[in-house]
Amino acid sequence: MSERRSPTAVLLKLLGFAVLALALLAMAFRAPDRSLESLVARWAPPPSEFIELALPGGSTQLVHLRDQGPRSERPPLVLLHGTAASLHTWEGWVRQLSREHRVISVDLPGFGLTGPSASGDYRDAAYVDFVAALLDRLKLGPVVIGGNSLGGQIAWQFAARWPGRVRGLVLVDASGLVFQSESVPPGFQVARSPWLQTLAGSFLPRPLVQRSVQSVFGDPSRVSAALVDRYFELTLREGNRQALIQRLAQLEPGRHADELDRLRTPTLILWGEQDRLIPPALAEEFKRRIAGSQLTVFPGLGHVPQEEDPESTVRPVLAFLNSLKP
Repeated sequence: MSERRSPTAVLLKLLGFAVLALALLAMAFRAPDRSLESLVARWAPPPSEFIELALPGGSTQLVHLRDQGPRSERPPLVLLHGTAASLHTWEGWVRQLSREHRVISVDLPGFGLTGPSASGDYRDAAYVDFVAALLDRLKLGPVVIGGNSLGGQIAWQFAARWPGRVRGLVLVDASGLVFQSESVPPGFQVARSPWLQTLAGSFLPRPLVQRSVQSVFGDPSRVSAALVDRYFELTLREGNRQALIQRLAQLEPGRHADELDRLRTPTLILWGEQDRLIPPALAEEFKRRIAGSQLTVFPGLGHVPQEEDPESTVRPVLAFLNSLKP
């Protein structure tokens, strides 16, 4: 006769399997912070450089940037990435633009190799102050500022505060207005969840990062393993995960929206038709509120069109830059 096990014994055995499974998952997805030094060789080869930047209030921020292209009478182009991204998101554009234009791309505080803000302030005004300090440090006159998502939000707010320092704006799926997302990247959902935040500092499943990147592409099949590697490893930069949590907690949706109506800076608005994070309807609102602005919508592309298809999305940028007087 077969041995019959009591319900208690079966339950204990199942519990043991569950504990073992959880332990294996914890081992598989454990992802401790990475030091800046351990990431530099792969993600900051030349022309990357690091500078010490003095910020208002007396703090000093280490900043990762790239300054490429010829110096000329044309205004330099400064490129600002979005939340949880890095200056690498502009690589496809920079290859084209830097043939004729000086292009400066930078990792914003809280992201990439710049790492967490020295002051812990991730409000919009702090980012605008950061850009002003950066332009001062690089001794730049009037510039063209381009930004994607958060970077676009910082760009138009900077232009509203310092109109004399901005010759043109390039807004790529820009944030800063109140909107309802169709889809939020899983990584953002984790960073906003109080009971998951405690785990986020020690565990980071690579599939979670992959799904997050795929969610902002119009065509998820364009997301390569190398691209996921970059987002994954730079997220592990010491302090970046906590910085994302702080940034999302300090969001001020729509607070500065009235500043758009005062903008008179030549503006190019670019948008992915398949943006599920910031709806394409907002592109029309930006166009309506920024006097004289131009709008181009890219069929099939998502929230980061400059990364998903740099060759087609850079063309209107080149035309826009060439239309600006030196």
